[in-house]
Amino acid sequence: MANFFFIFIIVLLLPFLVLGIEDCEESRCRKGGPRIRFPFKLKHEHAQHCGYPGFELSCDNNGNTVMELPHAVQLHVDRIDYVSQHIFLSDPHACVSGKMLLNLNLSQTPFQYSNPAPMFFEYSLFNCSDDASKYPENFYDQIISCLGVPGHQVHAFYSFESIDYFPSPSCIKFHETTVPFQRETLSMSTLQLNWSRPSCSHCETLGYICSLNNTLAAEVQCLNRPNKTGFKNPIIAGSILGFFLVAIVTFGAYQFYTRGKMHKENQKRVEKFLEDYKAVRPTRYSFADIKKITNQLSERLGEGGYGTVYKGKVSSEILVAVKVLNDSKGNGEEFINEVGIIGKIYHVNVVRFVGYCADGFRRALVYEYLPNESLEKYIFSTESKNVAMSWKKIQEIALGIAKGIEYLHQGCDQQILHFDIKPSNILLDHNMNPKICDFGLAKLCSKEKSAVTMTAARGTMGYIAPEVVSRNFGKVSHKSDVYSFGMLLLEMVRGTKNFNAKEGTDTSQQEGSFPEWVYNHLNRGGELQIRIEEDDDEAIAKKLAIIALWCIQWQPVDRPSMKVVVQMLEREGDDLVLPSSPFAGSQM
Repeated sequence: MANFFFIFIIVLLLPFLVLGIEDCEESRCRKGGPRIRFPFKLKHEHAQHCGYPGFELSCDNNGNTVMELPHAVQLHVDRIDYVSQHIFLSDPHACVSGKMLLNLNLSQTPFQYSNPAPMFFEYSLFNCSDDASKYPENFYDQIISCLGVPGHQVHAFYSFESIDYFPSPSCIKFHETTVPFQRETLSMSTLQLNWSRPSCSHCETLGYICSLNNTLAAEVQCLNRPNKTGFKNPIIAGSILGFFLVAIVTFGAYQFYTRGKMHKENQKRVEKFLEDYKAVRPTRYSFADIKKITNQLSERLGEGGYGTVYKGKVSSEILVAVKVLNDSKGNGEEFINEVGIIGKIYHVNVVRFVGYCADGFRRALVYEYLPNESLEKYIFSTESKNVAMSWKKIQEIALGIAKGIEYLHQGCDQQILHFDIKPSNILLDHNMNPKICDFGLAKLCSKEKSAVTMTAARGTMGYIAPEVVSRNFGKVSHKSDVYSFGMLLLEMVRGTKNFNAKEGTDTSQQEGSFPEWVYNHLNRGGELQIRIEEDDDEAIAKKLAIIALWCIQWQPVDRPSMKVVVQMLEREGDDLVLPSSPFAGSQM
């Protein structure tokens, strides 16, 4: 115990003796960007004591300053006014209003809306066909264009307005929310927030540094700004150094006595899981190995709510994608859950899990690297590579995805429900074989259970099954993934359709949404008007469309299982029967 405290004090003293408080110096993500100082701190650059809880910022690959708000809402920071305590945010995808209505929750943050209306307004969000000619003139309250998908628009209505305004055959309500903004201001492109704690306005006005005060006298304290060679007043410098030293030693002792036992128990829990997991034989890496594999985390591929993904190289021939998890919070449940799910999956149509790192509280996951990008790039692209993908290859990709989902549902000890099947989550290997990825929303459940319990909707708009949004439409089960696959299949059919050369318009928009157009057209015995290069192209497209229509049936019980879907895709000939209309049950 004595040796521990001796080493602990030396480690604490060393950075102060060498750097003073320079580890909390003002910083920026790029020249001209907003200045970052207390109460804000820059992730991976400033020490923990440099900022106030909830005020963490980060830099993206383009040098933009980024703030992450619940739940996984990332906004750019345009300006910070430290005197008035306001922060000005914008969305790189021009979707501030959409994120505010859909999933922005400030109750878990230290921030408030700066200029809200004097009252809160309830909104209902509707997913509507974008055939505007069907709607009455007063139908459009506010279109949230950035939430729309091809063939559909999202509309925000005051919840108290009459249901008579809503054309029931074309609109589906999927979300309700309350925000302090009137309808006229929902089209805003920026968001202004303010904070009341900590209160540093007086320090900023006087030109002083604001920092935490760990005494009972006040929450923050004002300090003279240091020059480049140190503090102007050595007495003040010594006092501050001594104060911070005492505060940090006290905090360290508190952590040691009150949380040390809990940390050890959590670490033992993770280690016990990994010990039991040895039979699966994944590779375990140290964090030093991870840094070596990724060339010191130099090439970033992307960033999400759970961590940052880097490109790496295990050997001269094997490339990997390494997801370095954010600083561990809680008891390691997220790490155990992800390793426990992904590590047990061995299928040609699922991204392969290579290994993991559990080096103390530094954790990472290693996957195979697939350089051929996602299916989304091919079915929506207007470039030549889209034209080169034949209908036989489209069918092969669809069959591979279906087999991968069937394996998740039936090939493991427990069902794995993905809940986010969409084109961007289908990666393609060197031979254009599909592999399902991104299990961030996945859920494990027993094969004997016909339904699963969920506390909130999960998935991507346009691919979410109705019952995931509202239990009024049925129970959530493996059939929810079937619905998402059906919407994905329709996107694959639509992505390879040609424009009508005579009329110069996209034939999918001539009547209603694309799924409805497909059903009505096939029901009347019409052709899909696709690009034909080989004799079987029309039959393949029709076959995929019919299977998709079976998968998107409104009631889960009417949808086939993925095993049946695979059998339908493998069936030769054109004897598939068109199902009943999937849209009859969608009327409100």
